[in-house]
Amino acid sequence: MAPLDGTWRVERRRGVLPPLVGVRKRISGTSGETLVGPLRIRFDVHGTELRYRSPFTAFVDLLELVDDGTARGRATFRGREFALFDLVRIDDR
Repeated sequence: MAPLDGTWRVERRRGVLPPLVGVRKRISGTSGETLVGPLRIRFDVHGTELRYRSPFTAFVDLLELVDDGTARGRATFRGREFALFDLVRIDDR
């Protein structure tokens, strides 16, 4: 199992993001998806980067794994940071 595999709850820290109640990321190997209600936004995993697929290719989430099992995230658009968030693991399958 890769370090990012599993289902994660997304928690906003600051920046240009709405409240993220109910937002999840599901990751398995080299791909995953962000779940916002019924909407699924697919991405590819490159190390600790989540690179979104078309039509969202300008968006990349940069992650840093933290010792407590969470991940700190920086949301970027065309290489510029616009928000910070945390990922909290809720399932490791």
